[in-house]
Amino acid sequence: MVDHLYQFEVGGKSKSKRQIRNQDDSYLVVDDVEYGMGNTIPLWLFGFLY
Repeated sequence: MVDHLYQFEVGGKSKSKRQIRNQDDSYLVVDDVEYGMGNTIPLWLFGFLY
């Protein structure tokens, strides 16, 4: 949870959206993917925030 607004679920390539499907402003952060789609964000992009 970030700023009590955004929720991120972190997992591997096979991680599903089951845990965040009914929550607004939620994103799936996954490893071993090149690009994101919809509410899925590649884990490597978080390295640019540091």
